[in-house]
Amino acid sequence: MSGYRFDRLKILVVDDNPHMRKLVETILRAFGVVQIFESATAEAAWELLGEINPDVVVLDWSLDGMNGLELTRMVRTSPASPNPFVPIIMLTGHSQAEHVRQARDAGVTEFLAKPVSVKGILTRLSAVIENPRPFVRTKVFFGPCRRRRNHDEYHGPERRAPKPEAADVKAMAGAI
Repeated sequence: MSGYRFDRLKILVVDDNPHMRKLVETILRAFGVVQIFESATAEAAWELLGEINPDVVVLDWSLDGMNGLELTRMVRTSPASPNPFVPIIMLTGHSQAEHVRQARDAGVTEFLAKPVSVKGILTRLSAVIENPRPFVRTKVFFGPCRRRRNHDEYHGPERRAPKPEAADVKAMAGAI
């Protein structure tokens, strides 16, 4: 499997389907996760976030009441959020490209389409550990950096400057 000590993680699983929660819990326990907390609603999950301060949240999109996107936005932007930086893995049957974009734009860290697989959960869990994404704050977004690839397509006012090459850095240092 992997060399991670998953037994040190606290994971919150939020899904209104008790069978899906049990399946995800069983997979996580097989990885060695000991501290697994469950919630059937986003409202109850919001309360648990403050009580347990999980290391990772596995979250369904479709929930009764507040949905997973709304909870993600609260976690990322509410002044009352206990940890706006917590990695959120969206686990959902809504796998169309538009849904993936909406989840990304809400601040989801990783996206995993149902039906769930052991490999899928391990891959996403490993991704949030191995490659923690930097967080970005703009006028309209706060969350993990949405860029997966280096594209030069965007040229708007909030575009990040390119990283200087090593030769440029030396030249700048020599000019000082």
